[in-house]
Amino acid sequence: MNIREANEKRRKNHVAIMLDTKGPEIRTGVLADPDNDAQLNEGQSVIITTNDDYKEKCSAERIWVDYKNITKVMSEGKIILIDDGLVGVKITQISDDEMSGVVLNSGNLGSRKGVNLPGIKVDLPAVTEKDVADLKFGVRMGVDFIAASFVRKPEDVEEIRKTLGPKGENIKIISKIENAEGLDNFDDILKATDAVMVARGDMGVEIPLEQVVLAQKMMIAKCNVAGKPVITATQMLESMIVHPRPTRAEATDVANAVMDGSDAVMLSGETAKGKYPVEAVQTMATICIGAEETLTYNDMYNTVRDSVLQMLGKVSVTETIASSAVKITNDIDAKMLITVTETGNTARLCSKYRPKPPIFAITQNKETARQLCLSWSVTPVLVGSVIGTESIIKRTIMEQKEEELLKTGDLVVTTAGRVEAQTGQTNSLIVAEV
Repeated sequence: MNIREANEKRRKNHVAIMLDTKGPEIRTGVLADPDNDAQLNEGQSVIITTNDDYKEKCSAERIWVDYKNITKVMSEGKIILIDDGLVGVKITQISDDEMSGVVLNSGNLGSRKGVNLPGIKVDLPAVTEKDVADLKFGVRMGVDFIAASFVRKPEDVEEIRKTLGPKGENIKIISKIENAEGLDNFDDILKATDAVMVARGDMGVEIPLEQVVLAQKMMIAKCNVAGKPVITATQMLESMIVHPRPTRAEATDVANAVMDGSDAVMLSGETAKGKYPVEAVQTMATICIGAEETLTYNDMYNTVRDSVLQMLGKVSVTETIASSAVKITNDIDAKMLITVTETGNTARLCSKYRPKPPIFAITQNKETARQLCLSWSVTPVLVGSVIGTESIIKRTIMEQKEEELLKTGDLVVTTAGRVEAQTGQTNSLIVAEV
């Protein structure tokens, strides 16, 4: 049974599908003795080569890499990190197709290991041949999001969008920021992308570790002001791959990501290969709920509102309605904010200003319903048609009362458009009592 079929059995729960591209990467070759790792010792000399004669003859003395221009972008004194930083090599001499270096720390080297070049701007393609094939597959399968690996500049996002083509024009792109170049160009990338992933794995190899937390906070804050969803990812509950409970540090990490303003936190190895995948999801959800209870929503609203007005001077009618709806919701202690949306834009704008109660986003578009799962506090409600907005909102309120999410006397704030089923027409705001 695939994800879509499983989701049909639980129609109230919308599940989005994200395709993660491999992205441009650099890898070592195959060891001459593939059955045994090569032992690299601290202080020894080693040659990094692009000569294809050594593609399957790597050893502790000579390591082939698949990036032909590595000798052009590297310079003496720079460091190459292999296998997520397990082994570091400081370059001492460079020629046409090879570089000499000194091993900085001892470690074992296997075949086809990843290579990082901290602080180096590489000229690798934004979209590889494998990425093109994967993106076309994603379009055929109707995925909701593309997680684009190693995005370094806004042109990378546009190239992915171009590859998706007309049939994939509604797929949202999540730019994974994983290196210094991506951080340097973050403001421009943010304008081009639909969402951002703070991918701390490779980032922790590409930039100094002590800077990762600062980069995380910076990116989350800017995404919040831009109103674009941001995911914090990598090693969040890493120990739960083998243990039934997380470490205290991991629990704190998840909570801090929520307090920073993340729209979502992500598990990877914990659910892909871990012994306790269900427990990992339950644990993460529990931590998130606890962290959200500590948030000061009025402060969050004011921070975003002040930043937006300072940057833009004025906003659209739709955003004015959305921000006003959130302000009223928080001020009168409303128990729910309901919005009718075709593209999801109004719901995302409401989410941007961080209302305390949940946002129920009514839409007739299945794709929109799934994609809204990524936005803070949004619960999508899929309907057959949004014609007859008033009756649809009333029915939604009654359904939530039956679910005991609302009770008689509760206040509900609603937004909609006077012209029904048209994009960009949100221009009304109503406060209703259940």
